[in-house]
Amino acid sequence: MQRVHILLLILLASINLPVTMQAQEQRTPKTAFTRMYLPVWLEARKHCLEVAEAMPAELYNYKPTDVSKTFAEQMVHIAQTIVLLTQRYVQGMEVTPNFPDASQLSKAEIIAMLEKSFDYTTEVIYNIEQEQLDETCVMYHSGNTVSRAFAFFYVQDHLTNHRAKANLYIRMNNIKPPAYTW
Repeated sequence: MQRVHILLLILLASINLPVTMQAQEQRTPKTAFTRMYLPVWLEARKHCLEVAEAMPAELYNYKPTDVSKTFAEQMVHIAQTIVLLTQRYVQGMEVTPNFPDASQLSKAEIIAMLEKSFDYTTEVIYNIEQEQLDETCVMYHSGNTVSRAFAFFYVQDHLTNHRAKANLYIRMNNIKPPAYTW
């Protein structure tokens, strides 16, 4: 009898799955720019999470040199700066970095942090209005003035820089990294 209940629950869940997926597919960002940018962002997310998954948990504290970040620190840095840079440059918020100690976090906790950070910026992509995208901001390191829309590229470029470093750490441990696709 218990098997019948379990099978019935699985069947009911599978019936509702297309409805849920269909509802998500109907969601559209509000601007032409964010509609164009969303697939790029989602692909960056997918690849970053694949890199984070590829490194075995026991090697998350690996770093190639004394002055390098560990793999875990690279991943935490990515997670924290996705939100920080989105808030600072895209949303125009006053924020101060406050990064957790990567050595105190498990691989699972770091991946969950990455997912949450990507979710944050994805929600901004869906909800930001054109007026805010057209505003300008001054980039902290360069002093360049750019649109908030353009700042999305900085968020992605920054994570790509650190993801590429982490990808090299995987190779340095004789592990085949995830294939980059586009």
